[in-house]
Amino acid sequence: MNQEWIWVIIGFIGQTLFSARFIIQWLASERARRSIIPVAFWFFSIGGGATLLAYAIYRRDPVFIAGQGAGLVIYVRNLMLIRREKHQASVPETPSNS
Repeated sequence: MNQEWIWVIIGFIGQTLFSARFIIQWLASERARRSIIPVAFWFFSIGGGATLLAYAIYRRDPVFIAGQGAGLVIYVRNLMLIRREKHQASVPETPSNS
């Protein structure tokens, strides 16, 4: 197997991870009977986005690099917001932090 085929496989792995997030989101929404986005969606987004970014860098595709790079920033930011929200929900409210 040559280097070109290895990168094609990496590209398909990234695309599979990226696509799996939609299945996760759909199943979670069906279970909840409302539209929701589980934390796993964002982790699969990061996994797929990072893998696809590596593939795009290898292919030297500036459009693909810009798109995946920007997406990674958004996925990480969403996880930061979720973490902050969970932290705030776990802190008991007192006069000093309200």
